[in-house]
Parts: sequence; structure tokens; C-alpha cells
Amino acid sequence: MQERSGLNIPIIYNTNGYENVETIKVLSGYIDVYLPDLKYYSNSLSKKYSNVDNYFVVATKAIKEMYKQVGTAKFNENGIIQKGIIIRHLILPNHLQNSKHILKWIKQNMPEDTYVSIMAQYFPTYKAKQDEYLYRKLNKKEYKEIENFLYTLNLQNGYMQELGEHEEEYVPKWEI
Repeated sequence: MQERSGLNIPIIYNTNGYENVETIKVLSGYIDVYLPDLKYYSNSLSKKYSNVDNYFVVATKAIKEMYKQVGTAKFNENGIIQKGIIIRHLILPNHLQNSKHILKWIKQNMPEDTYVSIMAQYFPTYKAKQDEYLYRKLNKKEYKEIENFLYTLNLQNGYMQELGEHEEEYVPKWEI
């Protein structure tokens, strides 16, 4: 019997986290890796910035289902994820309490071995440039405060992106 060859890669579901649990259940067995965002703890933030109600409630239910399906992140010998979940969170300037609530929820409600990816690459585009809170990039003081909070929580697995300087260079300049 001949061994099958071909493309053998994990199927990754990259999502903003605001998912219907029933949809996630339908995906059971098809997805190897879930990469959900956990953006907002506060409903007022989710309404203001994403125009959705109950983001946190909806997203956390979906994330728990994702974990139930694929478990803790597992990596191959090259450090490439093969199965599991990594919860991502983007730190927003002037909204550090939001990030602290999110990280605290992960610590208190997810298994200890859950991977977290803290992203620091936020920069304002389009209407965010006029927002009284999101008009600027994250500063070093804010970054350090979340980094210190992360360490006090003692989350076991994860990554904290370095504070960047040139993220906007990677955004296409769309001409109309």
C-alpha cells in the first residue's frame, strides 16, 4: 500500500472572536487551530468600535467551545502550531483597564496551559485618527503597564509582541 503524499498542514480558523457557538460546534473536527481575538471586555467599547452588543459574552462562549474542541496549543519540532487555540488580544491606547479585564478573565476562566498572544501593534487609521482615545499608537508606559500586569497574573504560555514603530508601513495605500 502506497503512503499518501501531498499537502499536510493544519487548518487554521482566524476570527475576531464574535462567533455564534452553534457555528463553532458545526466546525468541530474540521479545524485544527483556532486563533480568536478577545477584543473588548466592556460592552460600551464593543458598541463604539465594532458596533456589536455583548461582544465579551458572545466571544468568551465561543472561545470556550474552541478550546473544548482543540485544547492547548501543540507545536511541531520546528515550533509551528499543529493543533490548539491561541487567544489574541490587541492592547488599545487609553484602554488599559479593558486589557487587564481580558487577561484576568483568561487567567480565571481558561485552563492554565492556554496560550495568549498580546499584540501591541495598534496604530490609528481612517476615523480612529479623530477618536479622542484611539488617535495615537500605544506608548511605552502603557505597554510596560500591561507587560507588568501580565507577569503578575503568571499566565504560563504565550507571547507579548514588542512595541513597534513602523506598523503603518505595512498597510496598503489604497487609491480611489
